[in-house]
Amino acid sequence: MPPPADIVKVAIEWPGAFPKLMEIDQKKPLSAIIKEVCEGWSLGNHETFALQIADSTNFYITEKNRNDIKNGSILRLTTSPYQMALQLHERIQSSSMDAKLEALKDLANASRDITFAQEFINLDGISLLTQMVESGTERYQKLQKIMKPCFGDLLSFTLTAFVELMDHGIVSWDTFSVAFIKKIASYVNKSAMDTAVLQRSLAILESMVLNSQDLYHKVAQEITIGQLIPHLQGTDQDIQTYTIAVINALFLKAPEEKRQFDENIVDILNCPLTEMAHILAQKQLRSIILTNVIRSPTPINDEMAHQLYVLQVLNFNLLEDRMMTKMDPQDQAQRDIIFELRRIAFDVECEPNNGGSIEKRKSMYTRDYKKLGFINHVNPAVDFTQIPPGMLALDNMLYFAKHHQDAYIRIVLENSSREDKHECPFGRSSIELTKMLCEILKVGELPSENCHDFHPMFFTHDRSFEEFFCICIQLLNKTWKEMRATSEDFNKVMQVVREQIMRALSLKPNSLDQFKSRLQNLSYTEILKIRQSERMNQEDFQSRPILELREKIQPEIMELIKQQRLNRLCEGTCFRKISSRRRQDKFWYCRLSPNHKVLHYGDLEESPQGEVPHDSLQDKLPVADIKAVITGKDCPHMKEKGALKQNKEVLELAFSVLYESDEYLNFIAPDKHEYCVWTDGLNALLGKEMTSDYTKSDMDTLLSMEMKLRLLDLENIQIPEAPPPIPKEPSNYDFVYDCN
Repeated sequence: MPPPADIVKVAIEWPGAFPKLMEIDQKKPLSAIIKEVCEGWSLGNHETFALQIADSTNFYITEKNRNDIKNGSILRLTTSPYQMALQLHERIQSSSMDAKLEALKDLANASRDITFAQEFINLDGISLLTQMVESGTERYQKLQKIMKPCFGDLLSFTLTAFVELMDHGIVSWDTFSVAFIKKIASYVNKSAMDTAVLQRSLAILESMVLNSQDLYHKVAQEITIGQLIPHLQGTDQDIQTYTIAVINALFLKAPEEKRQFDENIVDILNCPLTEMAHILAQKQLRSIILTNVIRSPTPINDEMAHQLYVLQVLNFNLLEDRMMTKMDPQDQAQRDIIFELRRIAFDVECEPNNGGSIEKRKSMYTRDYKKLGFINHVNPAVDFTQIPPGMLALDNMLYFAKHHQDAYIRIVLENSSREDKHECPFGRSSIELTKMLCEILKVGELPSENCHDFHPMFFTHDRSFEEFFCICIQLLNKTWKEMRATSEDFNKVMQVVREQIMRALSLKPNSLDQFKSRLQNLSYTEILKIRQSERMNQEDFQSRPILELREKIQPEIMELIKQQRLNRLCEGTCFRKISSRRRQDKFWYCRLSPNHKVLHYGDLEESPQGEVPHDSLQDKLPVADIKAVITGKDCPHMKEKGALKQNKEVLELAFSVLYESDEYLNFIAPDKHEYCVWTDGLNALLGKEMTSDYTKSDMDTLLSMEMKLRLLDLENIQIPEAPPPIPKEPSNYDFVYDCN
């Protein structure tokens, strides 16, 4: 007979004693269980003891998380969180450097547990650590020359403990003094600083900026770009990542007016980081990131790729203001830009303003604006009142006309010499192309939390978006000619151009020239070949015999997909525990047992290389206990407060397993593929339909492949819509030979 559901069999350790096997009744108060354990080892004052998970996390067992204890768990009897906090609070104030160092090391480890953190914070522990950073380090600096390693470790463990405690979100970031900010900033500004201290200091500055608008202003005034550049020029990718993260955080929190380019600032190295647009527009910073990070011999890890992606998005988001600004047809300065486009294109045809009648000049302007491809020939300014792309389209056209003048003039004159219906309208094309490029690059959208999709080529030029436009407008003109398009085909041409751009971008070219050469290989003829090939691969025969064969094969294919999903669940996946500070990587692993009856899961110190064995995963969840699989915004961990939880990308990767009455196991998949695999696999375990996009794609691919294999012998044979008629019975059966 199985044990009651409320009884859990565990082993409990106590230093110097043989582990004790016992049954824990989950209905009993935790204090009563601890008292019983203490009495078993003849220990008094059971109030000063607590139970911990006996693994690398050492997390305390509380009334809130006690249901996480599973059969076979190993627990440890240890000092209670309050007593531990009291002891460490006293020990870190020791006059002995060695004792202080050991205490800070223990504090850094213990602070990862929220139960301990709460007790230590209640003892005003955060204030003590900030005081040690503000004033205590002065004394240590005198010893730095003779005890440099010790000094670095002391400060490193102090800052680590601080970061871990703040990561729980118990204390507001707004409570810190300017002196503390200055001290942290000073560690970043020093050229020769311990790597661990520098890492923690950059992480603290990033968190301050992201969590407090008031601290953003204080931090931004303390740090200059010249002080951050040496950290980017080093070879430590972690330091480079944290440095770019600080720049991203400051840029993300900067007020709108501070994001705009300020031509009055000349000295970039001493420029405060509030002037973000100017800094990101500078060749020096961009080239340093390109040379020392993107083109570094060290492969770019996921976190660095994410920070570069965020930097790329924030840089392009500077264009949002112009993209959403309508042109004022009455604004003379804006109208002058259109006059300049006309002047550059038709320089030889220009006439002085006082030449000829007003009607003649208007007629000449109308003719030229038609040649330039504007929709409104009389007043082209009206074309730029659509948002998006607004004034950004006009900016791009002027940049193209000034910096690629020969190509601009060639395109305009080429099209003006064609028949009206075959001309590629430069003005209309530029407006629609700018809008398309903004959609492709998601201008105006906030960075995704899990995306790593940065493009190296956008870091190779100070005006990368404008250069991107210049390449694409020439591509559009080339594709228009290849398609022999007319004005009715405008939308078709734009669809082809979009496909060309997307396919070229997917190859991740390292430079704009490489992007251009990729586009050369993607002519309209090549796009047609690719489309034809894809259409053939996805061909769906509609005759009745074929449809009947598909219906017959489908259950076999679905069973094959189901087995693949369950096999993947048996291999397991590493999931990231996402907190308010993204880069504090905490991982946990989950996998299905080979008999498909139990989910094994547990925390990990670092991302694993390969599979994690079942026996190293302490927690278990019987599949029979699973009631439902919940996805998206309905998940309990997506209903919590916090900006992160509002992120659309994270919502799309979230799912939870409901078991017992109201207990949940919460997941955030590393990517869409893993999300589909796990939701499909869990639904298959519950006997429910697998409905993910990945399943539909696999079904289409495998079904198409199986159909083609089975129909190989029928190649070039016409399959009739109806089966052939059955012939009439013969008049006699004399032709039948009886073997007997």
